[in-house]
Formats: sequence, C-alpha cells, structure tokens
Amino acid sequence: MPQTPLAITAAEGRRLILHLNGLSGSPKGRMNGSALLALIEHLGFVQLDSVQVVARAHHMILFARAAGYRPAMLRRLIERERDLFEHWTHDAAIIPTALYPYWRHGFARQRDALTKRFRKWHGPGFEDAIEQVLAHLETHGAVMSRDFANPRKPGQAGGWWEWNDGKTALEYLWRTGRLAIARRRGFQKVYDLAERVIPEPARNGEVSDDTFIDWACQGALERLGFGTPGEIAAFWGMITTAEAKAWCERRMGDAVIPVDVGAADGAKPRRLFARADIAEALAVAPKPPGRMRVINPFDPLLRDRKRLARLFGFDFRIEIFVPAAQRRYGYYVFALLEGDRLVGRIDMKADRPRDQLAVAALWMEPGLRLTPARRKRLETELNRLRRFTGLARVRFADGYLKRDG
Repeated sequence: MPQTPLAITAAEGRRLILHLNGLSGSPKGRMNGSALLALIEHLGFVQLDSVQVVARAHHMILFARAAGYRPAMLRRLIERERDLFEHWTHDAAIIPTALYPYWRHGFARQRDALTKRFRKWHGPGFEDAIEQVLAHLETHGAVMSRDFANPRKPGQAGGWWEWNDGKTALEYLWRTGRLAIARRRGFQKVYDLAERVIPEPARNGEVSDDTFIDWACQGALERLGFGTPGEIAAFWGMITTAEAKAWCERRMGDAVIPVDVGAADGAKPRRLFARADIAEALAVAPKPPGRMRVINPFDPLLRDRKRLARLFGFDFRIEIFVPAAQRRYGYYVFALLEGDRLVGRIDMKADRPRDQLAVAALWMEPGLRLTPARRKRLETELNRLRRFTGLARVRFADGYLKRDG
C-alpha cells in the first residue's frame, strides 16, 4: 500500500536543514581536534577553495560553526594525524579518512573514463609517461607540479616534463587513487604515493558496488534530510541520478519515506524522498539562535541554489566568473544568516595594508531593514570575524548600505 507522505512546512524544513548543517547551535565553546573531526564527519566534507577575500572558504565554513576553530587544528588533522584527506566530491574537499574505502571504489568506477579522457588529451605514450612520474615519486618522494617545470629553450621541442604535462600526470594519478595530497604549501598541492599518506586500514578497505550506492544515498539523505534523486546523487558527486532514484524506490518504507515539503513563497508543496527517521529529526532540530552569522559563498548551506531558493526564498549566485559590469552584487559576496532566515548579503574584504575588515556594501533582503538591534548583531559578528583573521578593526565605507534591486 502506498505510504501517505509526511507534510513538512518550509519553516520546519529550514530548521532541519540548519541543524543538519551544524548552524543551529551556539558556536561558542572550546574546540579541539576531536571536536573538529566530529564536526566535519557531521557535515560529510568541507569544500576547499583558494580564493582568500577574507579567509579561505574551508576556514570560514568551520569558523561559522565553531568560534574556537583555528586553521592549525585542521592542518594537524590532515598532515599529522591523517584523520582527514583531500579529494573530489562535487569539487575539491576535505573528507574524513574513515570514508576513504568509498573513494577507493569511486576511483575504480572513474578510472576507465578518466584514462580515456587523459589519453585523448596526450595521445600515444600516455601510460609510459604516467609510469615515469610514479618512478620519480618512488625515488625522490613528495613533489609539487612546479617540480616538473622544464622551460624550453628557443626552438626546442616540448616534452612530457613541461609544467602542464607534469601537472596533468599528477592530477590523473591523484584522481585515480595512486597518489594522495600529503599537504599544501602556499595552497599548492604536495603529492605523494597514497601508501605514504593514507593510513591502514582505510587505504586497503574495500566495498561492493551495492554497499557503495547504499552508503552514498544513505549518507546524503542523513545530511540533506530530504531531496530529489538528483540532489541525493549530487551530494557526494559519486553516483548517478538514476542510481539514486532506483535506490530510493527500492528502499521505500525502509530507509526512505515520501514527504511533501512546502516552499518559502507559498508555492505548492513538492514531493520528495526523505530519510526514514525524518519525523524524529524534525522533533529534535532546535530553533536556531537569533545571532548573525557570515556565510561563505562556498558554504554547504548555499551550495544548491534551487533548494536554497525553495526553502529560504534566497536567490544566491557566486559572481566570481560574471563580468564585472554584469554583477548584481559583487565579485565575492557573503550571505548573512539570522536565526532561520538569510537576511542579507555583504561585500567585504580583509584589507591587510590598513589592518582592517573593510565593508564595501550591504544589502538587506526586500522588506527587511538594518534596525539598531540588527546592526549591533552584525557588528558583533564582524568583530568575531576580524579577530579570527587577525585584523585590528572593522571599517564601513561611506554609503555602504545599498537598496536591493
């Protein structure tokens, strides 16, 4: 008999999403390595990004959830404890090493397609060149892509050891699991053989294809709460939408139940798949604190624009690759979370020469004002952030408060 869908309002959905994203508790309190690892395990992974307008994305994602977080804690877990490793989800990410067996399975899934792609780019001799790179690593140890630089003299034919080719070989070996990222130096990857980086037993753990799909879907739903097959598949970026849809249908009534989730704009509820314990998860999800939080553009809360707009009524776009004249807000604009609402966005940067967090512009969402109380909450949060980044003061530019639209 078909199961009656559970009705979930947009407000209930927001409260659950914030809880699953680690944004419904107080960020105060001490933070140590085990607590940081538990936070990242809760999230599943943390996206890496090189852009450093205020601080790099992964540091801001973690700081928004734990005010006691410091970058040295993350570096220790990656480089010394090896409790975390770096690889690919939908983008470059920091991932708990306990999940490495699933990535090993993913390597095998992707290997043929990646090999065809790289072979097409480089033609005959591709496999020989890969073996040369491996031999170099075995003999000389960890390398960076720049270590293979071999500038040509005028008129000299190019070879495999040009920078682009060396980098491509390293990336291929990393994407297929032969290499791992040992550490970052100036945010540049340092590659080494996987057996020198990934500890036992994770390095040799194996899972079946059925177990892999079950983990990918179950793990995604645990962190999403509910979603479409496409959203479930996209969470880790390791299975297809068809596989996620088949899994949901197969596990219906067991690991999955149907839900009708409302929209922030009052639109007709949407039928989605949810984790089987969704009612219990909703019941324990607390009301988020009313404090203000700065949310980085690469934060998992903002990752899925359609889902964000449906639940929060917040239309967000990262405009880094939008031509300057066509940007609505700015190159790198942060969202502002207050309670369970995204109330505005802020354009700011760390101005190191002037030792200040410089706020260029602030847009409140339509219908909202920067009241004195809200301004105080914003200033409190910006002061937390400038202390985290080692800046002396916060400075608001003249005319910083903008009218949206």
